[in-house]
Amino acid sequence: MVSADCIDQPVMPASRYEQLVQSVVDYAIYMLDPSGRVVSWNPGAERIKGYRADEIIGRHFSLFFTPQDCLDGRPERLLKQALEQGVAQDEGWRVRKDGTQFWALAALDVIRDEHGQVIGLAKVTRDITDRRESALQLDAMRAQLFQSQKLDALGQLTGGMAHDFNNLLTIILSSARMALTAPDPARRQRLIEHILDAGQRGTELTQQLLSFARHRQLDVTLLAPVDVLRATCGLLEHALPRDIVLQECLQPDLPLIEVDAGQLQMVLLNLLFNARDAIGERGTISIQVDAVELNGEVEGLRGTHVCFAVTDSGAGIQPQVLERIFEPFFTTKPFGKGTGLGLSQVYGFAKQSNGAINVHSKLGEGTCMRLYLPACQRQADDQLHR
Repeated sequence: MVSADCIDQPVMPASRYEQLVQSVVDYAIYMLDPSGRVVSWNPGAERIKGYRADEIIGRHFSLFFTPQDCLDGRPERLLKQALEQGVAQDEGWRVRKDGTQFWALAALDVIRDEHGQVIGLAKVTRDITDRRESALQLDAMRAQLFQSQKLDALGQLTGGMAHDFNNLLTIILSSARMALTAPDPARRQRLIEHILDAGQRGTELTQQLLSFARHRQLDVTLLAPVDVLRATCGLLEHALPRDIVLQECLQPDLPLIEVDAGQLQMVLLNLLFNARDAIGERGTISIQVDAVELNGEVEGLRGTHVCFAVTDSGAGIQPQVLERIFEPFFTTKPFGKGTGLGLSQVYGFAKQSNGAINVHSKLGEGTCMRLYLPACQRQADDQLHR
């Protein structure tokens, strides 16, 4: 009886493999000996790196790295990793024959003989400079959008803050005038304390505004959800009408999350501004923060997540509008009252953070938007093993 494993399978001759490799021009495909010297060269390698086969065969592959990478020992580390682990991948600048640089995506794979002995390494390199430039441009556009949304939010916040500053200045000026004429030292002391207290509150208000408005590089870090929420609500309270009540409900001992604090604050402000606009002049906004375990019921997310739920007591969202609310530039607000980019930014942030945003709305009863962000896995693992 003959086993199916013993049935001869068609094998491509070595010459056909060579023909295949030599026909590729979009990838540099070549072989290295175990010491890192080039032993074969295809047309793609010549096109990307600029060397002819007779110029490069026998030379060490570190020739393609930048001087700084060579000083840092990067070629040797890649070669060592490939020989020890069987494969190594790398992304970074490489140098052509004419001295110009390109951004490369490269892979090194160990080749063994029939006895398992290492006989060399296969090296595949692709020039992805254009893709990298496109990604950088996209990041720059996102940063510009993020900053423009900040400016829009600041415009909404400063009206309420101006009123608060006016109240603080009134306290400071009136207390100072009374202190000048107060004959009683104890009364003068109380008035001076009022001035100092109002000045301190004004300083804190200014610091909040400056911290939020500051243009800086994105910085993904471990955050306590309660800290971000308090800072956000501290800003928002100046932009709410007198008859809108903001309620906060936080689960104790929330896990940390790993996101950019400025982006998360901007996203929460967008959700809260939308809730405010949905209500009008009188109503309630509640923001609840909980740790939840997901098993795929929210866009396939699994594991521990922190859920920020923003609920308003407004009129709700029409079904035909609800399915479009995360589209860029879609808005139901009057001209000049909204760009239609706030909720699309919320959606993009959720996706980039490996989370999700969903919305539930019922006409006449209000809307709830839930932002899910993954809890820091390292912290979750630590808690699991305690």
